[in-house]
Amino acid sequence: MHHDDLKRELQSLPVKYLHHMARGRIHRHFRLGKHRLVELMLAFPPDQILAIETELQQILTTRRERLAAQEARAATRPQIPASPFQGKNRPNKKRPTFGPFQPSITLQQILEGIGVPEPQPFVPDPWQTEAVEHLAHSDVIVSAPTGSGKTYVAIQAIRQAMALNQTVIYTSPLKALSNTKFMEFTHLFGPDQVGILTGDRRDNAQAPLLVMTTEILRNLFYDAASGEIDLRLHTLGLVILDESQYLADPERGVVWEETIILCPSQARLLLLSASIGNPQDLAEWLQAIRPIPCHLIRHAKRSVPLRGLYLHPTGQLVPLFKNQDIIQGKGYTFHPETKQLFAEYEIKPFR
Repeated sequence: MHHDDLKRELQSLPVKYLHHMARGRIHRHFRLGKHRLVELMLAFPPDQILAIETELQQILTTRRERLAAQEARAATRPQIPASPFQGKNRPNKKRPTFGPFQPSITLQQILEGIGVPEPQPFVPDPWQTEAVEHLAHSDVIVSAPTGSGKTYVAIQAIRQAMALNQTVIYTSPLKALSNTKFMEFTHLFGPDQVGILTGDRRDNAQAPLLVMTTEILRNLFYDAASGEIDLRLHTLGLVILDESQYLADPERGVVWEETIILCPSQARLLLLSASIGNPQDLAEWLQAIRPIPCHLIRHAKRSVPLRGLYLHPTGQLVPLFKNQDIIQGKGYTFHPETKQLFAEYEIKPFR
């Protein structure tokens, strides 16, 4: 196959096929994008180019056969009878007419009751204390609503580990969130105690508390396993995976899985999330792959009230439900103005 033809065929493939072809041929191919993968494959010696061409033809043949099978199935499906209204004007449907939108509830009423409570002495909830205590001898999963105090658990766990001269790694799924946590922890623990590693910055990498994205930690574990870098694995005592519901993400979930699998056994794992759908299954999986127990904490009570609102096409904020607060386990009734909006948009295709 000519060089240009091979390049064109490789570039036409989805990147997942390129990663499959790169296994065993390109070191740490999972870090590379399509353009770089194609560039490296085209630079292979002739014998490897021949192997790439053979594998490429197999992939293209399989894709063509799959497409032909799909077309054959589509051709054998029974034909759906044509609509009696096809090519004709649809019958007039009586629809409500609305005047200028004037919400029956003001923004002040929507926000009523939300304010700053009177200062009170801070007393941790029993579930928060339980989480910190169990980290001494087990991994911990905390599933609790947003605003209920998961960050307190993380901070106390960090203090507990740093008091034992252990290295702590805090991960988040986003660089922006990592930067925010870096500033927050710097204020709490001091600038000399906190470092950050993201794709954009590398500050104070020898600090006892490191903040990074989960992808960065996964890559560091890979590099440490191959002997390329020293991640101070012998002092690593705690790994905090924030927003760990990303385990269920179809694209990025594998990063969280690999991070957990590669995490040294002497380090404790603390998984934090407000929306893990199956925390019990996750706890059982952790216990199956790691030599230490896993303690699950489920806290359902919401400390901060949740209210459902939406932005109306007029630009005004309107309540979604008749109930002011959303309470777990209770049904909801749509607000009359929400029903009106649904009715209005439902009939638009018939105009």
